[in-house]
Amino acid sequence: MIEERASILVVDDDDVFRTRLGAALTDRGFEVRTAESRAAAAQLAERESPELAVVDLRMPGGSGLDLVADLVAIDSTTRIVVLTGFGSIATALEAVRRGAVHYLTKPATVDELLAAFDPATDQGPSSEAGEASPVPSLARVEWEHINRVLMDCNGNISQAARLLGIHRRSLQRKLAKYPNRR
Repeated sequence: MIEERASILVVDDDDVFRTRLGAALTDRGFEVRTAESRAAAAQLAERESPELAVVDLRMPGGSGLDLVADLVAIDSTTRIVVLTGFGSIATALEAVRRGAVHYLTKPATVDELLAAFDPATDQGPSSEAGEASPVPSLARVEWEHINRVLMDCNGNISQAARLLGIHRRSLQRKLAKYPNRR
């Protein structure tokens, strides 16, 4: 269980979301600090390392994945949850590889977020007993594969397009589309 008055850093470029999540966590007894970018979050963490951090995946000025690595380098005991509206298996694996304890897709409730920090839930995502996992759509599988290849190419779209055997502009168009979660 998470201790009372634990410090938590909320990092998201969406002002409204960041403010509301910060207020909800404050109401639950957390000492909340917020940041809108990777640089601002790293500065806050260097001054006073948080016990917990919620990091958005996509932000201007640097990826949330890079921020996860930054926070772990500052203090390896910080428990980090990546929260994103654009989830994929490749980015979830990369987030955990870089030091996140969990990866959630938006929308997520505050209860789900807090449960993700709990060490007892570090078993990873699972479905209810007897409930079959939903089969992802072909578009979703394609999008996740493209993102995995792009991640392997360190974000180099031209290199990823060559490996996938498609034109760079076609790859950019595919990346601009976000398939349904299923």
